[in-house]
Amino acid sequence: MRKSKYSEEQIIGFLKQAEAGMPVAEICRKGGFSDATFYKWRSKFGGMEVPDAQRLRELEGENAKLKKLLAEAHLDMHALKSVLGVKR
Repeated sequence: MRKSKYSEEQIIGFLKQAEAGMPVAEICRKGGFSDATFYKWRSKFGGMEVPDAQRLRELEGENAKLKKLLAEAHLDMHALKSVLGVKR
């Protein structure tokens, strides 16, 4: 997945500006991103503070590692079953 050029701190800053009453179109124009990106960020980071966003990033990384380990375990099990054969 492509990494955003904006950090979580910057994204939360943009969302705080919108909560303060600044028009979304103006925030997007100044930041150089689209309205759709802003609303996607709002659905993901809405109501968060910076430490919450950093913890979310850590959890997503940990989740990716666990998914990779699980996939490797399933591949190992499948390989063993194909080598040893299935009981009839």
